[in-house]
Parts: sequence; C-alpha cells; structure tokens
Amino acid sequence: MKLALLQMQAGIDPAANARTIEAAIGEAGETGAAMLFTPEMSNLLDRDRVRAAGAIVAETDDAVLQAARDAAARAGIWVHLGSLAVQGQGGRFANRAFVIDATGAIRARYDKLHLFDVDVGEGERWRESAAYGAGDAAIAVDCPAGRLGLSICYDLRFPALYAALADAGATILAVPAAFTRPTGVAHWETLLRARAIENAAFVVAAAQTGRHADGRETWGHSLVVDPWGEVLLDMGEAPGLATVTCDPGAIEAARNRIAVLRHRRAIPRVEVAA
Repeated sequence: MKLALLQMQAGIDPAANARTIEAAIGEAGETGAAMLFTPEMSNLLDRDRVRAAGAIVAETDDAVLQAARDAAARAGIWVHLGSLAVQGQGGRFANRAFVIDATGAIRARYDKLHLFDVDVGEGERWRESAAYGAGDAAIAVDCPAGRLGLSICYDLRFPALYAALADAGATILAVPAAFTRPTGVAHWETLLRARAIENAAFVVAAAQTGRHADGRETWGHSLVVDPWGEVLLDMGEAPGLATVTCDPGAIEAARNRIAVLRHRRAIPRVEVAA
C-alpha cells in the first residue's frame, strides 16, 4: 500500500495553492501511490480574517476543490484534502476535509470537531471559534488504504475521537495539520505515536511547514506512524512530496499482540472517594 503525502507552505493565494496541489496529485499518480494526503487549510492559510473572508467561498464555488477533483480524475488516484476553509452554516466558516475518489467524486466530508482556542505563550494566541463553526459528527470512509478515520489538527489532543473511529472499523487515521512551531516541537510526534499505539492503526499526518505569507510559522514534520508506534516517514521541514509503503498486515499483527480494541471498555462514571 503506497501512500503519498504533500507537505505544504500554503499562502494567502488560493490559485497558487491549487497549482501546488494539482502538481502533487499528478506526481503522486506517477509514483503509483493509491492515495495522496494534503494538510489542513490546503486552499488558504491566512490569519488576517478580513482579507481571508474575500477568498473563502461555498464548497460548490471553491476552485481549489474543483482543481483537486479534476486532477484526481486525470491521475486516477484518491485524494484526501486535509481541509479547506469554506463557507459554513449561519454565516460562519467551516474547516472541512474532503475525501475524493479516483473519478473525482467526493466520497466524504468532515468538519473539524475541536476548534483551536489557545494561548500558546510568548504572545501567540489563537481563537479559531471566532470565525469557524465546529462539526457535529465523526466520519470514517472506506478507501484504497482501508477504512479511513478523519480528523483535523487540534482534534489530535482528544483521544476519544480516535477510539470511536477505530471502534467503527478505522484502520488508518488521518491527522492533517498546521501545527504551530512551539506546539509541534513539544507535542506533535508524541501525540501522533500515541494515537497509533492506542488504536493499533496507521496514522497519516500531512502538515503545513515553514514561514507563511501571513506571518505564521508551522512545524512541518509530516509523519506516517505504523500500528506499533514506529515512525515510517518524517518529512522534516522542507515543502514537497514523499511516498511511503505501508504493510496492511501490520494492523492485524499489532492488534493480535495487544488487543486494545477488544479490551477497551466504556468508562463508567467516576466516583470520587471521600
């Protein structure tokens, strides 16, 4: 099972980001990869929300989404667009992932459940909920890589989501991201390996990297982790495309060694002893 990951340095121009994605889809198809994974906010990375609002449109009008669908059909490859900024409900934006099949059809959508409202420190403050609405459903979809459980960036810190996806049959967990440098240095690899180990599943995490046109800095280090927690691919900090071959047999092997899914129990209420 060969997978391709695009590590991006997306900017404030959706047309330029679309060209990067189109080229990556074509290149990934030429490598024989079954599926390409892109990062969070593949169409637009712009912290200036007034400026960004002019470029965020309904998904039916999003040129990056259409370009990716057309390119997937030309290359005959599945594509997981880690997320796009699109118009949502009630005048708010949505941080939405798309799974596109080899004919260009959209097979699944997922809106980010957990919004990034944090104070990282050193003056770095983020309030995603100020402009974006949260999703209300966990989503898994069957694709050439297996049953794919969808998540986006900050979702990574909430293991119950991944447990639910694995319990629903997911064998590969997607974690597209635009992790900040401080949180990336501190937590990125640790959390990804933990989610893989806890669920005996592959984790595929395509990431944004470097200094972006809006002034932010992201961590990069797109990773693929196997069900035993071993890192199969680390893309470092340079933008570009990489491929990795994953052995589907590793899922059953890990789950036979430590049967975490079979042993997992619903947690009863917590009683605080006097």
